[in-house]
Amino acid sequence: MSVTRYRTQKVGDVDVFYRETGPIDAPVILLLHGFPTSSHMFRDLMPELADRYRLIAPDLPGFGQTKAPGRGAFTYSFEALADIIGGFVDAIGLHRYALYIFDYGAPTGLRLAMKHPERVTAIITQNGNAYVEGLSTAWGPWQTYWREPTPAHREATRTSLSDEAIRFQYENGAPAGLVSPDGSMLDMFYMHRPGAEEIQLDLILSYRTNVALYPDFQSYLRTHRPPVLAVWGKNDVFFLPPGAEAYRRDVPDAEIHLLDTGHFALETHHREIAAYIRDFLGRKLAT
Repeated sequence: MSVTRYRTQKVGDVDVFYRETGPIDAPVILLLHGFPTSSHMFRDLMPELADRYRLIAPDLPGFGQTKAPGRGAFTYSFEALADIIGGFVDAIGLHRYALYIFDYGAPTGLRLAMKHPERVTAIITQNGNAYVEGLSTAWGPWQTYWREPTPAHREATRTSLSDEAIRFQYENGAPAGLVSPDGSMLDMFYMHRPGAEEIQLDLILSYRTNVALYPDFQSYLRTHRPPVLAVWGKNDVFFLPPGAEAYRRDVPDAEIHLLDTGHFALETHHREIAAYIRDFLGRKLAT
Protein backbone atom coordinates (compact mmCIF):
# COMPACT_ATOMS: atom_id res chain seq x y z
CA MET A 1 0.00 0.00 0.00
CA SER A 2 1.33 3.44 -0.92
CA VAL A 3 1.62 6.18 1.67
CA THR A 4 0.64 9.74 0.75
CA ARG A 5 2.67 12.46 2.42
CA TYR A 6 1.37 16.01 2.93
CA ARG A 7 4.00 18.72 2.86
CA THR A 8 4.62 22.44 2.43
CA GLN A 9 7.39 24.12 0.45
CA LYS A 10 8.27 27.79 0.79
CA VAL A 11 8.54 29.65 -2.54
CA GLY A 12 9.12 33.34 -1.93
CA ASP A 13 6.13 34.61 0.05
CA VAL A 14 4.03 31.54 -0.82
CA ASP A 15 3.73 28.34 1.22
CA VAL A 16 2.95 25.72 -1.41
CA PHE A 17 1.02 22.77 0.00
CA TYR A 18 1.47 19.52 -1.86
CA ARG A 19 0.74 15.83 -1.61
CA GLU A 20 3.26 13.21 -2.68
CA THR A 21 3.36 9.45 -3.00
CA GLY A 22 5.48 6.78 -4.64
CA PRO A 23 9.19 5.87 -4.53
CA ILE A 24 11.54 8.83 -4.27
CA ASP A 25 13.70 7.49 -7.13
CA ALA A 26 10.83 6.64 -9.50
CA PRO A 27 9.91 8.65 -12.64
CA VAL A 28 7.98 11.75 -11.61
CA ILE A 29 4.48 12.84 -12.58
CA LEU A 30 3.69 16.45 -11.66
CA LEU A 31 -0.08 16.83 -11.35
CA LEU A 32 -1.58 20.31 -11.78
CA HIS A 33 -5.21 20.81 -10.81
CA GLY A 34 -7.77 23.24 -12.18
CA PHE A 35 -10.60 25.55 -11.19
CA PRO A 36 -12.11 25.61 -8.61
CA THR A 37 -10.43 22.66 -6.98
CA SER A 38 -7.06 21.61 -5.50
CA SER A 39 -4.71 18.64 -5.31
CA HIS A 40 -7.60 16.86 -3.58
CA MET A 41 -8.89 16.01 -7.06
CA PHE A 42 -5.98 13.54 -7.44
CA ARG A 43 -6.70 11.67 -4.20
CA ASP A 44 -7.94 8.52 -6.01
CA LEU A 45 -5.56 8.57 -8.97
CA MET A 46 -2.30 8.87 -7.04
CA PRO A 47 -2.47 5.51 -5.19
CA GLU A 48 -3.27 3.75 -8.49
CA LEU A 49 0.14 4.71 -9.91
CA ALA A 50 2.31 4.93 -6.80
CA ASP A 51 3.91 1.52 -7.26
CA ARG A 52 5.74 2.72 -10.36
CA TYR A 53 5.81 6.52 -10.23
CA ARG A 54 6.54 9.36 -7.83
CA LEU A 55 3.47 11.59 -7.95
CA ILE A 56 3.55 15.18 -6.74
CA ALA A 57 0.43 17.36 -6.69
CA PRO A 58 0.71 20.97 -5.45
CA ASP A 59 -2.14 23.37 -4.69
CA LEU A 60 -1.87 26.47 -6.88
CA PRO A 61 -1.78 29.89 -5.15
CA GLY A 62 -5.34 30.92 -4.39
CA PHE A 63 -6.49 27.32 -4.10
CA GLY A 64 -6.65 24.59 -1.49
CA GLN A 65 -4.16 24.67 1.35
CA THR A 66 -1.47 26.78 -0.32
CA LYS A 67 -1.01 30.04 1.58
CA ALA A 68 -0.22 33.15 -0.45
CA PRO A 69 -0.37 36.90 0.28
CA GLY A 70 -3.58 38.82 -0.34
CA ARG A 71 -4.42 40.58 -3.58
CA GLY A 72 -2.65 43.78 -2.58
CA ALA A 73 0.66 41.99 -2.09
CA PHE A 74 0.45 39.24 -4.74
CA THR A 75 -0.68 39.38 -8.35
CA TYR A 76 -3.14 36.59 -9.05
CA SER A 77 -2.38 35.88 -12.69
CA PHE A 78 -1.47 32.78 -14.63
CA GLU A 79 2.03 34.09 -15.15
CA ALA A 80 2.38 34.33 -11.36
CA LEU A 81 0.94 30.83 -10.85
CA ALA A 82 3.47 29.43 -13.31
CA ASP A 83 6.30 31.34 -11.65
CA ILE A 84 5.40 29.90 -8.23
CA ILE A 85 5.04 26.35 -9.52
CA GLY A 86 8.31 26.76 -11.41
CA GLY A 87 9.96 27.86 -8.16
CA PHE A 88 8.32 24.93 -6.37
CA VAL A 89 9.71 22.46 -8.92
CA ASP A 90 13.20 23.92 -8.46
CA ALA A 91 12.92 23.99 -4.66
CA ILE A 92 12.08 20.30 -4.36
CA GLY A 93 14.70 19.35 -6.96
CA LEU A 94 12.64 18.07 -9.89
CA HIS A 95 14.71 17.89 -13.08
CA ARG A 96 12.55 15.55 -15.20
CA TYR A 97 8.84 14.93 -14.99
CA ALA A 98 5.70 14.07 -16.90
CA LEU A 99 3.01 16.74 -16.67
CA TYR A 100 -0.62 15.93 -15.87
CA ILE A 101 -2.55 19.06 -16.83
CA PHE A 102 -6.22 19.71 -16.14
CA ASP A 103 -8.23 22.92 -16.69
CA TYR A 104 -6.21 25.81 -15.08
CA GLY A 105 -3.32 23.39 -14.73
CA ALA A 106 -2.95 23.30 -18.53
CA PRO A 107 -1.84 26.91 -19.12
CA THR A 108 0.19 26.76 -15.91
CA GLY A 109 1.98 23.56 -16.91
CA LEU A 110 2.47 24.53 -20.54
CA ARG A 111 4.20 27.72 -19.42
CA LEU A 112 6.60 25.52 -17.44
CA ALA A 113 7.10 23.28 -20.46
CA MET A 114 7.90 26.20 -22.76
CA LYS A 115 10.45 27.53 -20.29
CA HIS A 116 12.15 24.17 -19.70
CA PRO A 117 11.21 21.77 -22.52
CA GLU A 118 14.15 19.54 -21.61
CA ARG A 119 12.49 18.65 -18.32
CA VAL A 120 9.19 17.35 -19.70
CA THR A 121 9.10 13.63 -20.43
CA ALA A 122 5.43 13.51 -21.46
CA ILE A 123 2.16 15.43 -21.23
CA ILE A 124 -1.07 13.90 -19.99
CA THR A 125 -3.91 16.29 -20.67
CA GLN A 126 -7.23 15.59 -19.00
CA ASN A 127 -9.63 18.28 -20.20
CA GLY A 128 -6.62 20.58 -20.30
CA ASN A 129 -7.14 22.85 -23.27
CA ALA A 130 -4.66 24.56 -25.62
CA TYR A 131 -6.81 25.13 -28.73
CA VAL A 132 -9.70 27.46 -29.55
CA GLU A 133 -11.61 24.43 -30.84
CA GLY A 134 -11.89 23.24 -27.26
CA LEU A 135 -13.73 26.33 -25.99
CA SER A 136 -17.51 26.00 -25.84
CA THR A 137 -20.15 28.74 -25.88
CA ALA A 138 -20.26 28.48 -22.08
CA TRP A 139 -17.22 30.79 -22.08
CA GLY A 140 -19.34 33.69 -23.39
CA PRO A 141 -19.52 35.80 -20.18
CA TRP A 142 -15.81 35.28 -19.51
CA GLN A 143 -14.89 36.28 -23.06
CA THR A 144 -17.00 39.43 -22.73
CA TYR A 145 -15.11 40.28 -19.54
CA TRP A 146 -11.79 39.67 -21.32
CA ARG A 147 -12.72 42.06 -24.12
CA GLU A 148 -14.22 44.71 -21.84
CA PRO A 149 -13.06 44.34 -18.21
CA THR A 150 -15.70 46.62 -16.74
CA PRO A 151 -17.07 46.23 -13.19
CA ALA A 152 -20.38 45.03 -14.65
CA HIS A 153 -18.74 42.37 -16.77
CA ARG A 154 -16.59 41.29 -13.83
CA GLU A 155 -19.73 40.90 -11.74
CA ALA A 156 -21.41 38.86 -14.46
CA THR A 157 -18.71 36.19 -14.16
CA ARG A 158 -19.27 35.84 -10.42
CA THR A 159 -22.02 33.29 -11.05
CA SER A 160 -19.23 30.85 -12.02
CA LEU A 161 -18.14 30.88 -8.37
CA SER A 162 -21.49 29.96 -6.83
CA ASP A 163 -22.21 26.71 -5.04
CA GLU A 164 -24.59 25.78 -7.84
CA ALA A 165 -21.96 26.36 -10.52
CA ILE A 166 -19.37 24.29 -8.65
CA ARG A 167 -21.82 21.44 -8.18
CA PHE A 168 -22.72 21.64 -11.88
CA GLN A 169 -19.07 21.30 -12.91
CA TYR A 170 -18.80 18.06 -10.97
CA GLU A 171 -22.09 16.45 -11.90
CA ASN A 172 -22.98 17.59 -15.41
CA GLY A 173 -22.20 14.92 -17.98
CA ALA A 174 -21.06 12.40 -15.38
CA PRO A 175 -22.80 9.05 -14.85
CA ALA A 176 -25.70 9.54 -12.44
CA GLY A 177 -25.00 8.61 -8.85
CA LEU A 178 -21.24 8.07 -9.26
CA VAL A 179 -19.91 11.49 -8.24
CA SER A 180 -19.12 11.78 -4.53
CA PRO A 181 -20.22 15.12 -3.04
CA ASP A 182 -16.94 15.43 -1.12
CA GLY A 183 -14.99 17.23 -3.85
CA SER A 184 -17.60 19.84 -4.64
CA MET A 185 -18.34 20.49 -0.97
CA LEU A 186 -14.65 21.06 -0.26
CA ASP A 187 -14.36 23.45 -3.19
CA MET A 188 -17.41 25.36 -2.00
CA PHE A 189 -15.80 25.71 1.41
CA TYR A 190 -12.62 27.12 -0.14
CA MET A 191 -14.64 29.53 -2.28
CA HIS A 192 -16.38 30.94 0.80
CA ARG A 193 -13.12 31.95 2.46
CA PRO A 194 -12.60 35.72 2.84
CA GLY A 195 -11.24 37.24 -0.35
CA ALA A 196 -11.45 34.01 -2.36
CA GLU A 197 -14.01 35.24 -4.87
CA GLU A 198 -12.05 38.38 -5.76
CA ILE A 199 -8.93 36.29 -6.30
CA GLN A 200 -10.85 34.00 -8.62
CA LEU A 201 -12.31 36.95 -10.52
CA ASP A 202 -8.77 38.22 -11.06
CA LEU A 203 -7.80 34.83 -12.46
CA ILE A 204 -10.86 34.77 -14.72
CA LEU A 205 -9.64 38.01 -16.28
CA SER A 206 -6.09 36.68 -16.49
CA TYR A 207 -7.34 33.63 -18.38
CA ARG A 208 -7.39 35.75 -21.53
CA THR A 209 -3.56 35.60 -21.47
CA ASN A 210 -3.79 31.82 -21.81
CA VAL A 211 -5.88 32.01 -24.97
CA ALA A 212 -3.44 34.58 -26.35
CA LEU A 213 -0.64 32.07 -25.71
CA TYR A 214 -2.35 29.17 -27.52
CA PRO A 215 -0.18 29.69 -30.63
CA ASP A 216 2.93 29.60 -28.44
CA PHE A 217 1.76 26.47 -26.63
CA GLN A 218 1.12 24.85 -30.01
CA SER A 219 4.54 25.92 -31.30
CA TYR A 220 6.14 24.28 -28.25
CA LEU A 221 4.25 21.05 -28.93
CA ARG A 222 5.09 21.13 -32.63
CA THR A 223 8.77 21.88 -32.05
CA HIS A 224 9.53 19.55 -29.14
CA ARG A 225 6.98 16.79 -29.80
CA PRO A 226 6.58 15.56 -26.22
CA PRO A 227 4.60 12.33 -25.99
CA VAL A 228 0.97 13.40 -25.49
CA LEU A 229 -1.86 11.41 -23.95
CA ALA A 230 -5.30 13.07 -23.93
CA VAL A 231 -7.87 11.48 -21.62
CA TRP A 232 -10.95 13.62 -21.89
CA GLY A 233 -14.39 13.64 -20.35
CA LYS A 234 -16.30 13.88 -23.62
CA ASN A 235 -19.42 15.35 -21.99
CA ASP A 236 -17.53 18.37 -20.63
CA VAL A 237 -19.57 21.49 -21.51
CA PHE A 238 -16.57 23.78 -21.02
CA PHE A 239 -13.71 22.02 -22.85
CA LEU A 240 -15.06 20.16 -25.86
CA PRO A 241 -13.65 16.95 -27.40
CA PRO A 242 -12.29 18.87 -30.44
CA GLY A 243 -9.83 20.39 -27.97
CA ALA A 244 -8.47 16.90 -27.31
CA GLU A 245 -8.37 15.92 -30.99
CA ALA A 246 -6.54 19.15 -31.87
CA TYR A 247 -3.39 17.98 -30.09
CA ARG A 248 -2.81 15.64 -33.02
CA ARG A 249 -2.34 18.65 -35.27
CA ASP A 250 0.95 19.45 -33.53
CA VAL A 251 1.85 16.02 -32.13
CA PRO A 252 0.57 13.61 -34.81
CA ASP A 253 1.09 10.49 -32.69
CA ALA A 254 -0.79 11.92 -29.70
CA GLU A 255 -3.05 9.27 -28.15
CA ILE A 256 -6.66 10.38 -27.58
CA HIS A 257 -9.23 8.66 -25.37
CA LEU A 258 -12.71 10.11 -24.87
CA LEU A 259 -14.48 8.95 -21.72
CA ASP A 260 -18.22 8.94 -21.11
CA THR A 261 -18.13 11.48 -18.28
CA GLY A 262 -17.91 15.20 -17.62
CA HIS A 263 -15.37 17.85 -16.69
CA PHE A 264 -14.06 16.18 -13.51
CA ALA A 265 -13.36 12.85 -15.17
CA LEU A 266 -11.28 11.55 -12.25
CA GLU A 267 -14.37 11.55 -10.04
CA THR A 268 -15.83 8.66 -12.01
CA HIS A 269 -13.02 7.23 -14.17
CA HIS A 270 -9.81 7.38 -12.14
CA ARG A 271 -9.09 3.68 -12.64
CA GLU A 272 -9.54 3.90 -16.40
CA ILE A 273 -7.35 7.01 -16.57
CA ALA A 274 -4.70 5.33 -14.41
CA ALA A 275 -4.66 2.35 -16.77
CA TYR A 276 -4.20 4.61 -19.79
CA ILE A 277 -1.36 6.46 -18.04
CA ARG A 278 0.34 3.24 -16.94
CA ASP A 279 0.25 1.84 -20.47
CA PHE A 280 1.25 5.13 -22.13
CA LEU A 281 4.16 6.04 -19.87
CA GLY A 282 5.28 2.42 -19.73
CA ARG A 283 5.82 2.57 -23.50
CA LYS A 284 6.98 6.16 -23.91
CA LEU A 285 9.40 6.42 -20.99
CA ALA A 286 10.97 3.10 -21.86
CA THR A 287 12.15 4.36 -25.26
